[in-house]
Amino acid sequence: MQNKRFLAVVGVGLVGALAFTASPASADPSGSPTFRTLAGVGSDTTEGVLNGLSQVVTVNGTKAIASYDAFGSATIQTKDNPACVMNRPAGSGAGVTALVASLDAANGCLDFARSSSNNASTFPGKNLTYIPFAVDAVTYAVRSDSGISRTLTKAQLTTIYNCGAGANYKPMLPQFGSGTRSFFLKSLGFTDAADFTSQVNHTCIGQTDATGNPLQENTGTLITDVKQVVPYSIAQYLSQTTSVTPDVHGKVVLGQLDGTAPTVLNTSSTMVRDVYNVVPSSKLTDSTYAGVFVGPTSQVCANTNVIKKYGFAPHASCGDTTLRTP
Repeated sequence: MQNKRFLAVVGVGLVGALAFTASPASADPSGSPTFRTLAGVGSDTTEGVLNGLSQVVTVNGTKAIASYDAFGSATIQTKDNPACVMNRPAGSGAGVTALVASLDAANGCLDFARSSSNNASTFPGKNLTYIPFAVDAVTYAVRSDSGISRTLTKAQLTTIYNCGAGANYKPMLPQFGSGTRSFFLKSLGFTDAADFTSQVNHTCIGQTDATGNPLQENTGTLITDVKQVVPYSIAQYLSQTTSVTPDVHGKVVLGQLDGTAPTVLNTSSTMVRDVYNVVPSSKLTDSTYAGVFVGPTSQVCANTNVIKKYGFAPHASCGDTTLRTP
């Protein structure tokens, strides 16, 4: 089971390491070459760690990964081909959808997708493999000036997101397609859907920021109301508060869910999750894909120092290729 896999403890030691290695990674590929062999899009949660890996993973001495952030300019160009200009995919679902579209078109514009949830069942027949490489955990966040308890249980969160906790709570969700959103709702016993917040018992849930735009996940600066409650990646929070990634945590603090301290990522965390790089199954034996993503000795898996730097724990089965779309 996912939650029983070995997970290295990330705590004070990691935070200290982050503090002296802090230097925010830039959004989208930086440095030479501009266009790279493996272009990927998708999850907000893992964009920072993939940006970090893109600086150290090479093929024949050349940087091989181009990882494009979930949010930024409206469009991106992933290859030296005008046909590879596309709308920026925001989130795990959008990233995998974009990868599938590229594969269906056989245009070579995308080579992998980042996903912070196992949404393989959403893409039946698409011949994709979800390769785990790190472990994260999700908890809830509130503003530091909020009166909401910092020690909620999962049962209490379920009540809040079932609109049964009263007017003192304003539960929030990031945009539909977010891996954090779907994982969080599944953990609470709900089934995510595009119309989730319009369903009976869920109409109290907000999905937009103060300007009316879809709420970006793991972005505390957008939480402006002391009644708001929002899911948050612990790995993202650690990397933001130590400035390894741009610090957008604002005034939010993480809550202690079911008695587990949110600054320590371990197997007792209630909402532990695997995070993945999604690749075409037909490419698993390709030497470039295999050297970068496949197996425990692949470059992604071997760079555990980068994975830890961004607040994640290395995955005990990093590089495993058994999880595939039906």
